[in-house]
This record gives sequence, structure tokens and C-alpha cells, in this order.
Amino acid sequence: MVETNPPPPGQGPPPPTLPPPPFTAPPLFHPPVVGSGAVHPPNEQLPHLQFCVHSNPPWGEAVILAFQHYIVMLGTIVMLATFLVPKMGGSNGDKARIIQTFLFMSGINTLLQTLIGTRLPTVMNASLAFVIPVLSIINDFSSREYENEHERFVHTIRAIQGALIVSSFLNIIIGYSRAWGDFSRFFSPVVIVPVVCVVGLGLFERGFPQVGKCVEIGLPMLILLVFVQQYMKHINERTRYWFERFALLLCIVVVWSFAAILTAGGAYNNVSENTKQHCRTDRSHLMSSAPWIRIPYPFQWGAPIFTASHVFGMMGAVLVAAVESTGAHYAAARLAGATPPPAHVLSRSIGLQGIGMLLEGIFGAATGSSASIENVGLLGLTRVGSRRVVQISTGFMIFFSIFGKFGAFFASIPFPIFAAMYCVLFGIVAAVGISFIQFANNNSMRNLYIIGLALFLGISIPQYFNEFAASAGHGPAKTNAGWFNDILNAFFSSAPFVAMIVGTLLDNTLEARNTGERGLPWWVPFQKRTGDVRNDEFYGFPIRVHEMIPTRYLR
Repeated sequence: MVETNPPPPGQGPPPPTLPPPPFTAPPLFHPPVVGSGAVHPPNEQLPHLQFCVHSNPPWGEAVILAFQHYIVMLGTIVMLATFLVPKMGGSNGDKARIIQTFLFMSGINTLLQTLIGTRLPTVMNASLAFVIPVLSIINDFSSREYENEHERFVHTIRAIQGALIVSSFLNIIIGYSRAWGDFSRFFSPVVIVPVVCVVGLGLFERGFPQVGKCVEIGLPMLILLVFVQQYMKHINERTRYWFERFALLLCIVVVWSFAAILTAGGAYNNVSENTKQHCRTDRSHLMSSAPWIRIPYPFQWGAPIFTASHVFGMMGAVLVAAVESTGAHYAAARLAGATPPPAHVLSRSIGLQGIGMLLEGIFGAATGSSASIENVGLLGLTRVGSRRVVQISTGFMIFFSIFGKFGAFFASIPFPIFAAMYCVLFGIVAAVGISFIQFANNNSMRNLYIIGLALFLGISIPQYFNEFAASAGHGPAKTNAGWFNDILNAFFSSAPFVAMIVGTLLDNTLEARNTGERGLPWWVPFQKRTGDVRNDEFYGFPIRVHEMIPTRYLR
């Protein structure tokens, strides 16, 4: 009989032993896992800002930062006045008065925009978009007979006044009728990327090409600004924020003093007139010609002259200024820690910009205004996006517009110093434009196609128009209708205008139903007045008018 009972525990055969695994040498390196490493999720607000749109630095620091904004915006005003006034037949005294008028109107318009416009910390400044129609007006009056050059200057500035006054109603209408806000609803992050990028990159001619005109001043300014602002702040934690916020002023003082020493030492006595104009600190002739006290007043040059062709030509520049300001507002919102401006905010800002141009026409400014790109870049450089700082800067603008001798002192800064600043400030604005791609699918070939084409054409087409005008003396559009030429040449000489048209057209016609790929689920709530709870926090009026009105009148 076979025994079927199992053996007692511990008395059975031992379990078989497995052979040891073969030895394998450890790998020299571990291949990375796909998707590993640092991951940076999209941020609606930049995380490293020290003060956002409604937070304020201490009063002492706010005043210094405001003065810094005044210095930065001064470069464009002096450049425009220096370029336009001699062509108009004006003297150095006329140039000083034009600069005072520019400053006065910039202060008024900036204060209005920060109070009842976008409410963003954007400075309104004289715009280069108006150069083409203004030059057309200058050419019309240059062929006429006058007793002296000052009389030609007065007639020209009065014609510019008339064109500005009438054309300003275009922005007032498209703004307060909400047409501009309705148009902005066709935007998406895919459109905003190239528009904001070329708002900065499109001004490259004001950067290093101007630095190179006096390289011994411009290049040290550029190098010193980068070194002091980015490297010296790490030397001591106590001085970190001072170098970060006020390095620009420090570098201006150092390089400006260096330029004054070179001028006084005779370094530019035996150089070309062009070098003297860009390098010497005494070539602006503003200190000797500016009045001690003068308040700009309405119709200071006389009654405006209204000409239909000039008005229609100026309308093209007015529309371009609206496009450029829109791109600047998106960049300023990002650098000030605010959400993208809603459609109704863009509408009221463009409408108010039209009112500002109307005032500029009444007060006799030589051009209209738009949002200052360099001051938007300064928000990112200092990491201070406070609205109060920009509002304080309007006090400096108005003060120095009235007390002309003091304003002329700072206006004598050589332009290559400003150009060195622009290399940094415009670059920051362009980089902010790139940051908007995080809210769309940046791996989509559709998005890359639209962004790339809009970005390239936004730079290439204006470059063609500008080179053509420099060689031929007029833009590529040359018909018997001068106003039509001015409109087309103004449109296609503006990088943001070209990028906005190309980007908006392609984004809304190429596979437009794929809203997720375009970033619209993130974007659309910010375009509505009540789409995001923070919209009213950033863009609401300082005085709640609707809360003061009984509800029965609001139905």
C-alpha cells in the first residue's frame, strides 16, 4: 500500500535553489524619462513683480520711479521735435515750445488714461505713426511763398492742428461706439503674440543703429545698464532692489557726465557735423532758447487750417496709433500683474485716446499720441507696475513743460543714451509678447505657422516701405490722391498694424473651430466685463458712479 499522508513539517525534501542572476554592469548614465525635469505651468500673472497695478511702493521710491518714467519718455519727444521742426521752418525757440507742448499734453493724456481710460500704468507720448502725414503737410506748404521761415512754420503747424482735430473723431467714434472692442473679440493668444512682439521689435531702428552714431557714449551706456541692473544687484541683498529699480537713472548720470566731459575737453571739435549733433551735450540749443516760464494754451499758433486731403491722410495715422496702443496695453497689463484688458476697456481707452488727440490739435502739438512702448518696457525692467507711479510722473511732465529751462536741461541728453536704453526696454516688450504663447498650444503647427508669418511680415513689410521712402523720397503708394498715399503708407509702415491684420485674418480663417488649440477657453472670459472677478478689480473706475445712481435708473 502506498502512503498518501504528507510528511511531517520540516522533514520533506529541501526546495530547489534558483541560480543567481547573471552580473550586469550598471549603466554609465540613466536615460531621462520623457517629460521629466522642471515643468513651468502657464501663469496668468508674472510671479516676480514686486508691485502690481494697484499696489504702491513707498512714496519716496514712487517719486524717483516716476521721475525715471519722465526721463524715458523724453527721448521720443526730443527726437520728433528735432526731426520735424526744422523741416517745418521752425527755429530753436519753436522747437523748445513744441517740446513743451508735447510734454504738457503727454501729462494730461496719461493722467486721463490712468484714471478713466485703461487704468493701466501706460504713458501716452508723441507717436511716430504721425510722421508720414505730417511730412506730407510739410511738403505741401514748402512749395508756397512766405515772407520768412517762421511764417511757414506757423502755417504748417496750424494745418497739422486742423487735421488732428477732425481726424481725432475717428478714434472717438470707434472707441465709444464699442466698435474697437467688438473687433478685439477676434483676437486670441495666437494673434497677440506677434502683435506685442513687433510692438517692441518693430522699433529696432531706434536701438543700436542710433547707438552706433556715437558709439563711445551709446555702447558704454548699454553695457553699464546691463551690468549694473542685472549683475550688481546680486552683490548685496540690501542694495538689490535699489540697483534693480534705479540703475537706469544711475547709468544716465554717469554716461551723461562722461559725455559732458568729452564735450568740454574738445573731443568733438574736429569731427563731422553729424557726429557733433549726436555726441555733444550742447547741440540741442534748448537751454538758450527755452523760456523760463510758459504755459501751453489752446490755439497758441493761431486758428487751425482745415484741408480735406490732410484730414484723410491723418486718419490713417490715427488708426495706426490705435493699433499700436492696443498692443502696448496688452504688454502693460502683463507687466503690471493685471489680466488682459477686456473689450470694453480697450474701447474706452481708444475713445479717450481720440479725445486726447483732439486736445493735442487744440493745443497745437505737432503729432498725435499713442501708448509709450519704452515706458511699458520700464515696468518690466524695474518690476514695478504701479499705477500711482505713472500718475506721479504726469506731475513731472506738466512741471517741466511749464518751467522750460529746467525741462531743456534734461532734454539735452544725447540721443544715443536714450537709444541704449531702448535696446533693453523694447527687448523686454518683445519678450512679453512671446510669453502669451503659453496660453495656446505651442506645439501646434497651425499656431506656429500663423505666428511665424504674422511676425515676419510685420517686420519685413514695414522695412520695405521705410527703405523705399528713404531712397525715393516717398512711399511705395504713389497715386494722384495724396491722402490715399498717406493712408496706405502709414498702414504698411507700421509693424503692429501689419502683424495684427495678418494674424487676425489667418487665426479666424484657418481651422478656427479648434478653439482649444487657439487658447480661447482661457482667453474668452477675460474679454467679457464680468467674465473674470478680477476685471473690475484692475479696470474699474476709481469712483463707482453706478453705485451712486438709484437702481431704478439702471434698468
